[in-house]
Amino acid sequence: MIISKVYGALGWLRWQMLPLRCLVCECPGEDGMDLCRACHRTLPWNDHACRRCALPLAAADRSEETDDHCGRCVDEHPRQAAASAAFLYAAPIDRLLIRFKFHQDLAAGRLLSQLMLQRVPPFLAGPLQPMPLHRRRLRQRGYNQALELARPLARGLCCPLWQGLQRTRETAAQSNLDADARRCNLRDAFAVRGHPPAGLTVVDDVMTTGATTDAALRALQYAGAGPMQVWVCARVP
Repeated sequence: MIISKVYGALGWLRWQMLPLRCLVCECPGEDGMDLCRACHRTLPWNDHACRRCALPLAAADRSEETDDHCGRCVDEHPRQAAASAAFLYAAPIDRLLIRFKFHQDLAAGRLLSQLMLQRVPPFLAGPLQPMPLHRRRLRQRGYNQALELARPLARGLCCPLWQGLQRTRETAAQSNLDADARRCNLRDAFAVRGHPPAGLTVVDDVMTTGATTDAALRALQYAGAGPMQVWVCARVP
């Protein structure tokens, strides 16, 4: 938390005093971002995706019969009412997310938030809930990457942040587990303080299998939440 404030202040001073610089190719940044227009044109936007889980859809799946839902969501009905991911988890977004999440590069996080604001999902109608970190992981990292994404999103959209969802159990890293193991790993990992507000949208950096999202939404449902949405920076195909 202290690291987040220090790096945030340093990033703000850098943004005010130094010229913009593309975080991808180091050319001059443009349009108020640390990104040049050439790199902006190559970004892997997730423009054709399932409206329920944000999984990218192949051309053959984009039909009136599926109503822009993937086959899995048609059969299994995930917990969220809708989901949106600005990007596919591909270059250069994947590298920016790694820098942001694991190397304290909050400038990359600020850029990613700016880009997410260029693809605001139509379902957004209420508070944003950043995906929480367990307090031990938060102490180790110094900041919650989902919160650092959600803060500028909330400011840009003039909507409130709600942080009643809490990570109560530390779990093994999800990246080393398959889908079934991820679900077991996250059992009872979340709790909710207070009553969830209507129209809640959970914000996170990356969505892979959806196990973390499902566990968080399950806790929110048990606490009385109504229909909820998910908004992430990137979706792993």
